[in-house]
Amino acid sequence: MAVLIITFGGTIRIYDAGESCPDWPGCFGTWHFMVSEAEQAAYWDENPDQIDSRGADHRYTIFEIFLEWVHRLLVGIIAIPMLWNMYSTQKNKNRWGREIRNASWIAGFFLVVQAIAGAITVIYDNSDWSVALHLSLALTFTGFLVWQCMLHLKREGHPSFQFSTPPEFVDSEKKRIFSLTLAVFVLLILGTWVASTAGGEYNKGCSIGMPDGWPQCQGELLPSFEHTGILVQMLHRVGAAIVGVILVLGTMKIKDRSMQYTAPKIYGKCLEFATGFWLLNIFVGGLYIVLADADGFPELLSLTHLIIGVSSFFSALMALMLIRLSSSAGGESDE
Repeated sequence: MAVLIITFGGTIRIYDAGESCPDWPGCFGTWHFMVSEAEQAAYWDENPDQIDSRGADHRYTIFEIFLEWVHRLLVGIIAIPMLWNMYSTQKNKNRWGREIRNASWIAGFFLVVQAIAGAITVIYDNSDWSVALHLSLALTFTGFLVWQCMLHLKREGHPSFQFSTPPEFVDSEKKRIFSLTLAVFVLLILGTWVASTAGGEYNKGCSIGMPDGWPQCQGELLPSFEHTGILVQMLHRVGAAIVGVILVLGTMKIKDRSMQYTAPKIYGKCLEFATGFWLLNIFVGGLYIVLADADGFPELLSLTHLIIGVSSFFSALMALMLIRLSSSAGGESDE
């Protein structure tokens, strides 16, 4: 469900529906999504201070309002099993251990913080920094859920998590894996910022089509940076290329060290997936620019771009969690 929430968030962005419910936690002063154009106009008349960046004359479709409404509903629904999860891990602390309990409570904390960030996003009319913050918190929340699951599976003796890693490999490669995961995370958030800044206008910073828009920028490989949109686009592109190179070289190094220290191959496999997703996403990002026209961008590709980027991050994160798990008690009981 956490992944579904992230996907819905991406869908809301590509349909530019993030401001379709101007208040929070309600929506146009109601608790449903069937808000007619006349009701929207009446709401703006009564609440002129909540008029968003599109102006009082703009009307949202029922579908746009529905997307934002369901996104909020999913966050509310997931809170129910999260409360049970927190209660259960606290009750069974002596059996499952403090580490599993702590992971569940930290995940619950980030769910609350993420909901607050969602409200801030609405208040600030989907400003770029608030959208980037919202995604980063969603990834953190999901990451702690995955970490709790892995701890629990190891504690319960699941065969996939019963492996040992030579301490020499852990000492040698833990920082490298962390750095690779952090690099993917930072560029993923940067991409969200690029897509949200100036109402998404910076997507056009390098023009559109091939080759002027991609792989070139404004018809040049090294364009002038007089326009902010060009600077932001090139920063994102160069950053993505650098992270791609780092992933390739880092994965090769980790696979080599795995052979050297006879470590499990799973670390290299996770990073191979992270690298593969990242390189594929560079192609999808280019395709997004190439297929754009005067009427706009192929926004389904934007959602695909986000999903592949998130997949790359979680693939790298799995390697980081596994190497952490190899030196973890795995939720040993406190008995």
